[in-house]
Amino acid sequence: MPLAVLIMAIAVIMGGWFIGHGYRSGQTADRFVTVKGLAERDVTADLAIWPLQLVAASDRLADAQASLDRDEASVLAFLAEHGIDASNVALQGVEVTDNMAIQYGPGERTGPRYIVQQVLMVRSEDPASIQRASQAIGDLVGAGVVLKSGQGWGPAQPTYVFKQLNALKPEMIAEATSAAREAARQFAADSETELGGIRRANQGVFVILPREEAPGIQEQTQLEKTVRVVATIDYYLE
Repeated sequence: MPLAVLIMAIAVIMGGWFIGHGYRSGQTADRFVTVKGLAERDVTADLAIWPLQLVAASDRLADAQASLDRDEASVLAFLAEHGIDASNVALQGVEVTDNMAIQYGPGERTGPRYIVQQVLMVRSEDPASIQRASQAIGDLVGAGVVLKSGQGWGPAQPTYVFKQLNALKPEMIAEATSAAREAARQFAADSETELGGIRRANQGVFVILPREEAPGIQEQTQLEKTVRVVATIDYYLE
């Protein structure tokens, strides 16, 4: 057989092998399953933040400030009754409004000239004590303490924070990944295929939710919470 013909025959054989091998590899690459694995933990907040905004009004600035001082003392006594030390309370700021200095507004000024507001920020690593105090806030209001919250009136709700999320992450990621792999194994068994390696993986985002999920319930106002992560993984099927 001439050399040129032999070389041509080898080239055709090799080309066919590469084409067939590439086709089979392509088929394998297209065969995969996408599964999700869930991990959850029930946790309790370990930090509470509670802003209490006090308001007093008078035509004399000194009288308004004196009223505010009395209210502050009442607040500190109320908190102490619920096991919250004054060291956990910080003055956040004072705001004084002089209605005589306001250059806009219809008609003649009505009401007291001075309005004084200050925020007492309560911060505690014993959120349960803050929760108990917040549930009894009516006693403080009944004693004549004026509390303001945001744009409306009434005491602000505490914010409950869970700070130990980073400590949970490794174990929860491992659990979510294991759950995803178990789902992939089951799929492979049901489809009579073999489970291969990971094609692509997405760890997912950790979210903190209220323990009891219902319309209108916000996570930051709940002492009891649920941490959740979902891992999404593609596995090859062989």
